[in-house]
Amino acid sequence: MKVLVIGSGGREHALVWKLAQSPHVKALWCAPGNGGIGQERLLGNGEQVQCKPVAAENLSALLDLAREQKADLTVVGPDNPLALGIVDLFQAHGLKVWGPNQKAAQFEASKVFAQNFMERHGIPTAQAGTFTGVSEATRFAASLGGKCAVKADGLALGKGVLICREMAEAEAAIQEILVQKSFGAAGASIVIQELLEGMEISLHALCDGKVAHLFPTSQDHKRALDNDAGLNTGGMGTYSPTPFLTPAETVAVEQTILAPWLRGCQAEGIDFRGILYPGIMLTAQGPKVLEFNARFGDPETQVYLPRLKNDLFELLSACAEGALGRTELKWSPQPAVCVVLASGGYPGAYARGKVIHGLAAADALPDTKVFHAGTVCQGGDILTSGGRVLGVTAWADTLAGARQAAYAAVEKISFEGRQFRRDIAAKALK
Repeated sequence: MKVLVIGSGGREHALVWKLAQSPHVKALWCAPGNGGIGQERLLGNGEQVQCKPVAAENLSALLDLAREQKADLTVVGPDNPLALGIVDLFQAHGLKVWGPNQKAAQFEASKVFAQNFMERHGIPTAQAGTFTGVSEATRFAASLGGKCAVKADGLALGKGVLICREMAEAEAAIQEILVQKSFGAAGASIVIQELLEGMEISLHALCDGKVAHLFPTSQDHKRALDNDAGLNTGGMGTYSPTPFLTPAETVAVEQTILAPWLRGCQAEGIDFRGILYPGIMLTAQGPKVLEFNARFGDPETQVYLPRLKNDLFELLSACAEGALGRTELKWSPQPAVCVVLASGGYPGAYARGKVIHGLAAADALPDTKVFHAGTVCQGGDILTSGGRVLGVTAWADTLAGARQAAYAAVEKISFEGRQFRRDIAAKALK
């Protein structure tokens, strides 16, 4: 089988790495890919993965590429092409593609849609309101005492959420999104949610429109600095599983969140085939949904796929075909930890083109994989080309062992301006 993966981040490197292990996959391309993806080889025949310089938002060129290469399956990684309708386009031309269609991708592409859907179907979430005007939004924020999350409706690279703990911050956040247009068209409307207190975790579920298979828990670290300080980022590291949800509580989450979500999709004619990724807050009143994503989390993918025992190609094919009911997810009991190495200044302005040293030494360590995110291969060197540069992942028999191994690999790698958090998975070990 021939497979095309769309995207260029750490999530896509992890997808390519796992797909390359399938004996079914005989050729594998990634568009546009990155400096690490092009170094992967297929386990079955030793063929090298090829990166194609086609942007993830250039839907017509991606369609041409898939048809030209006769791809048997296209796997869509990022949120933007899903929101733009790439799945609908490929299906209209008779191509098999994995990921939610444009209607289903609204769960991530529109926080207003997702919030209203949860309220319609009784899915536990925060008290919230949706607004396009400053005065109404300000009044609602005041009713919450200024303790709220102000969210741009559309896609904003994981950064369109402003956490406020007093009224002055809430007013500034509303102004920033609705008046100053900091997030452009994504901020034409906003959702204001009460600020939920508790432990935040990530859940993932593989869905084929009829059934949903829940993944083990994971926990992302969104803030740039240790102890959850600093600005919001796309994610500075993660680990799986977490100790914060017992098996009984996981069953309860399936019954109170996943089951009504699936029934709601069927009632509203939403054929969701892909990954549903809800962010969950474990509150004193029980688990509540903060928001939905309609694709694999990044960096959650980098800890899930090393733990997944199934053939990923088989799973994604069954999902796209609506045949997931015949499969069962199998997981390694070994915990995994991923530490993100970022460029200096991220998530603000940062420099590119810094030479990365020590990659081979880190990759040579046992039970360790360095996933590339913002890298490019140039003249035999791997250079930085993004804010989040690498996801250094390790797995072991214990969470403490996996954490130690991940940080040992981090110490092998250097580049000018390198920054990372030193407390990934620390909450779980306290």
